[in-house]
Amino acid sequence: MRRKIPSTTALSAFETAARHQSFTKAADELAVTQSAICRQIGSLEDFLGVKLFRRDRRGVSLTEAGHIYSHKVASRLDDVERDTLELMAKRGHGATLEVAVVPTFATKWLLPRMPLFIRQHPEVSVNLTSHTRPFLFDGTEFDAAIHAGGAGWPGTEGVFLMRESLIAVCSPSMPVPGTSLTLADWRRLPLLQQSTRPYAWRTWFTSCGMQVEGDMTGPRYELFSMLAEAATHGIGIALIPRLLIEDELQRGILVEVAKHEHFSDRTYQLFYPDHKSSNAALAKFRDWIEEQARGYREPMGLA
Repeated sequence: MRRKIPSTTALSAFETAARHQSFTKAADELAVTQSAICRQIGSLEDFLGVKLFRRDRRGVSLTEAGHIYSHKVASRLDDVERDTLELMAKRGHGATLEVAVVPTFATKWLLPRMPLFIRQHPEVSVNLTSHTRPFLFDGTEFDAAIHAGGAGWPGTEGVFLMRESLIAVCSPSMPVPGTSLTLADWRRLPLLQQSTRPYAWRTWFTSCGMQVEGDMTGPRYELFSMLAEAATHGIGIALIPRLLIEDELQRGILVEVAKHEHFSDRTYQLFYPDHKSSNAALAKFRDWIEEQARGYREPMGLA
């Protein structure tokens, strides 16, 4: 079936005119005549059956439909330009992967290791986009996703990376009595909460064999990176996966409050659509990240 898509020349003329709110300035930028811009936009309006600009003696202004459409067209043209420049730069060689990933995992665990992947596979570019929730791959640009959760995604293949181990940490400047805290100690200490996991502290305390009154109270933060930063500045004690704060622990800006590590039911996994399983670039990335994660599984007997 033939696609209902306007000419790229008309779309480019419209996007430029919409950005400048002027046919004259659009003509100057594109090095054409003003009448050429008028013709292209007129043909686009005829194609759509919708007026995109209001015209009067003072000039032109976008209609509401034109304003909405201009943002969408600009985004699509940016994507086409980016893909075109990338293809031209690589001259058809190499491959690019679009990977959705939970943000703190990307920043604190994955990115510090990416130079190794680049050295091993310089022909593969990996673009990372923050994504915190499951989604359907159809209709997206993503080739794969790294997600922390307890369930698989329909229509995908999954590669187990590692389980999540939670530890309690704080700034070394906080007045915490060693690593053998009593129930009374815990009740008076400020507990930082993650807004998406309201029962995290309760579950952690249960794994310690304790029940602590007020375990669900305290400042709430959405991301582990926020929790780590808050704990670093002495706002309270945070419950964070060890793998996300290895650097802070090594530098001593965060210290463990208790000698207890709780492995939650959440796992980090790499998901990708079934039809992508034979993608050569994805296979290289899958094998590499699985190898990187292996050291986090073997101590638990999960290799």
